[in-house]
Amino acid sequence: MSNQQLLQQTLEITKKAGLYLLSEFKSFDQKAIEEKSPNQLVSYVDITCERLIVEGLSKIVPEAGFITEEGTILKLSDDMNWIIDPLDGTTNFMHGIPVFAVSIALQKNRQTIIGVVYDVCNDKMFYADETGAWCNDERISVSDNAVLEKSLLATGFPYYDFEGMENYLDVLKKLMKETRGLRRMGSAAIDLAYVACGKFEGFFESGLSPWDVAGGAYIVQQAGGIVTDFHGDDNYIFGMELIAGNPSIHPLMHEIIKKSFSSTR
Repeated sequence: MSNQQLLQQTLEITKKAGLYLLSEFKSFDQKAIEEKSPNQLVSYVDITCERLIVEGLSKIVPEAGFITEEGTILKLSDDMNWIIDPLDGTTNFMHGIPVFAVSIALQKNRQTIIGVVYDVCNDKMFYADETGAWCNDERISVSDNAVLEKSLLATGFPYYDFEGMENYLDVLKKLMKETRGLRRMGSAAIDLAYVACGKFEGFFESGLSPWDVAGGAYIVQQAGGIVTDFHGDDNYIFGMELIAGNPSIHPLMHEIIKKSFSSTR
């Protein structure tokens, strides 16, 4: 199967998962919420959606392993692995806020070859392969704005690991003064997708998991953006921290963030 065929089948599975989330969103009862750990929420919706995705992807690439948020399947491959978040933005979903996504990435030899982020409530399917990045079949690219003062950035706030809180607040203070503003969408996958299509000039966050960022980070890169960890290295999928931005704004963000977090390394 070609990468193009593989991508198309992945998009079909992602769309089915999104339709399931949308149907449950309309009638979700907060009594169904469980707490995996403080402020880390889960429900039958996350679990059922992940099973739907894993079942579909297992049929198209039977030999691939899985890295999933809800642990539906414990299987890793030396060659190919799917990285899946069935519901990125769980807290938004559970509180009736229409900002959540399905995020899927496929890695081969630890290199991402397919990235998909479905912004469910806006019916925007972002995806990328080695040929580029798209949203709903239209090619996308990062913003060409090169001025930090004219940039709109996205971030996420720590919600269970507060060890680096003072460093984080220091970065926020600086960027609040030097940009057009900061947004907190509540879904890292959507934040990254919006960087890829130029809505945001950049995004940064710490405390992230692989399934939060693997799909979106690849889409940003294929749309012409830069993705690193806080120290400018490439450990952004498994290193729990990420900066994404267009080629002009990323270095400016990195310089500010690196200074504030240099003592934590």
